[in-house]
Amino acid sequence: METLGVALGDRSYPIHIGSGLLDRMDLIQPHIKQKKVVVVTNTTVAPLYLDRLQRTLESGRIAVLPVILPDGEQFKTWETLNLVFDALLGARCERGTTLVALGGGVIGDMGGFAASCYQRGMPFIQVPTTLLSQVDSSVGGKTAINHPLGKNMIGAFYQPQLVLADISTLNTLPERELKAGLAEVIKYGLIRDIEFFAWLEANLEKLLDRDPVALTYAIHRSCANKAEVVAADEKEMGERALLNLGHTFGHAIETGMGYGEWLHGEAVSAGTLIAAELSHQLGWLDANAVKRVEQIFVRAGLPVFGPRLGSARYLELMSHDKKVQDGKLRLVLLQEIGRAVVSDQANDRQIGVAIEARCT
Repeated sequence: METLGVALGDRSYPIHIGSGLLDRMDLIQPHIKQKKVVVVTNTTVAPLYLDRLQRTLESGRIAVLPVILPDGEQFKTWETLNLVFDALLGARCERGTTLVALGGGVIGDMGGFAASCYQRGMPFIQVPTTLLSQVDSSVGGKTAINHPLGKNMIGAFYQPQLVLADISTLNTLPERELKAGLAEVIKYGLIRDIEFFAWLEANLEKLLDRDPVALTYAIHRSCANKAEVVAADEKEMGERALLNLGHTFGHAIETGMGYGEWLHGEAVSAGTLIAAELSHQLGWLDANAVKRVEQIFVRAGLPVFGPRLGSARYLELMSHDKKVQDGKLRLVLLQEIGRAVVSDQANDRQIGVAIEARCT
């Protein structure tokens, strides 16, 4: 097991990464205040890991209330979130009751948002079971649900007490989900860690083969990068926005195509190539660098072209992006591989050209 921390003063918390951590009550116990825990999970993860986690919690004489939600991005809604509140209220859960989010990014986001709202805040623990959630969404306290006009537009910054990333859960992860998670791993190399990017170029096949040593290293390095950024800019007033490379275009793809049609990582992959194309147009990335970015996503089995929604539709969807400031769209672009910047220099025409060049 490897452990690192997110340094946020009295709200700091550990991230544990390793195999067999679902069985480690000693890691969970210090973060539970009462003898009752609510485990929020979904119909896919529950048959795989709910019993195992429940046995672990019950070994510490903790009563477990499971809440099993439907699986899929299309269920990341107020209606589904209300099922969590119904369960919390029905079981007379208190402000000190701990909520455990067991699942991927959708469950982590919804569980965390429910915890932030219930009685104005209850403690929660992230137990991510997908690569994408282990390297990104479980860390940093972003919680949200979707709206028909935009992804993750309704939510809160609310930090967990603990992140428990058991890499053995990746053994049951569908290949498409594994590849989607790699998009977020690659992102860290592109925005701020050129050495990690080079390591990924050399070791990508090991990650696709689910080599545990390579996965542990990639998850740890990704979380270390995110933890540094979150500690410096928790509420995304500056540097943290760089973590959204490819996300503005990607969220437009997810919303425009209908939630669940494209996995988040797939949309981020295509969105990153649009951002790279625009960075090239602005004179920052040369053609060889764009090709290098494209090649690593191709090797990861991810899309490098977005759907042809039309540049006008993309721009309409992107106008709801959380980085819009004073009515002006700001984008995360690459000045070079390993160095990203938030920029409002591109105009709608330039953005449209990049979209059309990278959508089929």
